[in-house]
Amino acid sequence: MTAELVRGQNHPLPQVRLEIRISAGVPVLAGATLGDENGTVRGPQRVAHPGAPTLPGVEVSGQAAAEHRLAVDLSAVPEAVHRVGVFLALPIGTTGPLRFGAVPAPRTAVHGPDGTEIARYTVSGLDTEAALIALELYRRQGAWKIRAMGQGYAGGLPALFADQGLPEAGMLAAAIHGTTNPGPTAAYDHGTHRANDTARNPYDTPAPAGSPTLGGPIDYSHPRRPRHTAPPAACPAADGQPAPPVAGDAVGWSMEERLYNQVWGMFEDLARTMAAYRGAVDFADTRQERELDQALADPRARLGDGNAAAREAAQNRRDQLADQARAVLDRDLAQLTAESEVVEPALPPAYARWDSPAWHGYRVPTEPPMALRLGDLHLPESLPLRIPLLVRLPLEHGLWIDSGATAMPEGSFADSTALRQAAMETAVALAARLLAVHPAGEFAVRVIDPAGAGTRALWPLTGAGVLAAPPATGAAGVMDVLERLTRRVDLVQMAVRGGAAGSLPDDVDTARQLLIVNDFPHGFDDRAITRLRYLADEGPAVGVHLVLVADRADAAAYGPLLDPLWRSLMRLTPAPDEHFADPWVGHAWTYEPALVPVGSRIVEQVLAEVAAALIKHK
Repeated sequence: MTAELVRGQNHPLPQVRLEIRISAGVPVLAGATLGDENGTVRGPQRVAHPGAPTLPGVEVSGQAAAEHRLAVDLSAVPEAVHRVGVFLALPIGTTGPLRFGAVPAPRTAVHGPDGTEIARYTVSGLDTEAALIALELYRRQGAWKIRAMGQGYAGGLPALFADQGLPEAGMLAAAIHGTTNPGPTAAYDHGTHRANDTARNPYDTPAPAGSPTLGGPIDYSHPRRPRHTAPPAACPAADGQPAPPVAGDAVGWSMEERLYNQVWGMFEDLARTMAAYRGAVDFADTRQERELDQALADPRARLGDGNAAAREAAQNRRDQLADQARAVLDRDLAQLTAESEVVEPALPPAYARWDSPAWHGYRVPTEPPMALRLGDLHLPESLPLRIPLLVRLPLEHGLWIDSGATAMPEGSFADSTALRQAAMETAVALAARLLAVHPAGEFAVRVIDPAGAGTRALWPLTGAGVLAAPPATGAAGVMDVLERLTRRVDLVQMAVRGGAAGSLPDDVDTARQLLIVNDFPHGFDDRAITRLRYLADEGPAVGVHLVLVADRADAAAYGPLLDPLWRSLMRLTPAPDEHFADPWVGHAWTYEPALVPVGSRIVEQVLAEVAAALIKHK
């Protein structure tokens, strides 16, 4: 069965001898780069291109053509080669297009030696790019896989080669363009290395009158995403409709980074369109009041039908403006919702909801993620659209999960005990996610639960055996954990400053630490609070992170002593709460925690994998 890939998706290769077929619709240059494990191409001798079409394990076309067939034998590439990048470039010095956004989306297909199609990928969403990496074949743990890349470069081949670390990238690009010109080819004969000279150059014949033009794509125009002016050719838009969005359609060096940037781009887009809508409605209301004031300033308008007519006219103009603003908002929300429906299923576990299929195929990762999902954000007018709240890792600030939240839907919790339980469950879900997205042994969770009130909520962690130590109880247990972590912070700080990170004592756990404190400040005396404030201030820089599960009102007896601590933490809630202030446009976003669906056992399944990996790690 053929795999239909989307940008960033990978697929195993069952064979090492392959034929890669490319159909671009217009003449393009095709080639391949041979990179090491970091993707670095060590020199021009590792680039197969029309001027040097044959390298060990790779054979490409000798000239520009609308269709190409590349032969690849991965068993024959040098041992140091771990990545084979298939690139396309538009020829220069012709009357043809200078950007891929003006031509049909290139289509690629990978076939086995018997002609069986293994995978296909259409490179959509291109705009000003003049060169691109379409596919990447890469070696992972002795096996080869294919990844749909679609990484474009507006700077053409020089920028593409420079990105792969090639010295004198511009000279190599110029040499490649100098050896080829887009001839009248439409098909390439791989067996004889000759073009079909009878085919016509599509540039020679103008498009017939009345030819349909491509519709406009989604254009959110925020500063960190490229602007697209042509929709994917594989999924043409209907007349007057935006093109379907693409997951990972943002800038970034990896799919993970592109998805991260795309999610925050969606947040910025929603903030901007909501600010425009609210501003338009405010203007309509202000204009209505001004018109009424002007009308009623004339004593004659206050009598008879003139008063009612003036009010009705002002109201109609106000409603017309508001309706226009709402129509624009609905259009933008529809586009963002369509993008969310594409992006959400593509998110990796660190970014995904607990009900995402990404968790069902979970395996302990070999590298930590760049960010983590803490929950979702939305605005009242944007329901049911929700934007993931992603924060970069490692955490720069501690977290405070408020067990005394007040802005909750009516009837969410019957009493304060249920609310405290929900707050602790939120902390446990967060800890489970952090453990799951880090490699085995690189992240540890410790718990302070002075009165044992969190025993029930902690069961997923304690039952799986993934805590670094049993939850600490009582005043003595509290101080023991705090002093151990304080010592770790001090020693790591001294080692880093002295350039002797490898000389830490054997009993110092170098893994990142997450400390969950339940029912703060219960069980804390002044000395313990001083230790905790020190960890909150100094810990994040050396890998010690803090999560407080607390009601700030419970700490009122300490007066202003703890105010600096509260201000240093990011407040989260176990129930939807409109508390995330947005100084950019002044919105108050409603935060919803990333909770496990009721009845789901996905956390237990994930933590079982984590526990098994920890046993092997030890």
